[in-house]
Amino acid sequence: MLSPLSWWNDLFFNLPIAYGFGYLCGLWQPEWILGGTLVGYWLSNLVGIVMMQFGATDVVETGEKPRNIKRDLLIGLASSTAYTLVIVGLVQFHIVDISAIFPIS
Repeated sequence: MLSPLSWWNDLFFNLPIAYGFGYLCGLWQPEWILGGTLVGYWLSNLVGIVMMQFGATDVVETGEKPRNIKRDLLIGLASSTAYTLVIVGLVQFHIVDISAIFPIS
């Protein structure tokens, strides 16, 4: 249910978290809601991917070699950024329509 690579995770977890983050940013400056939502979406994916990566590493590795936290975080950061850029690209090229949520005038 919490896999960051599934559509239901976006629908039930990442998008509400991202919209809430954007809403809080919009309280500060109203024009920041869309940017804040994108940052919130990226952060929620980052946390999810890093958590998934740590869990998978614990299952797969034998435990003889110490974990490289810096490397794991960099891989999580890169994969989360790539995933978020794909979603932003889908929205930018109108493959995914968000106009009902964010009316752009």
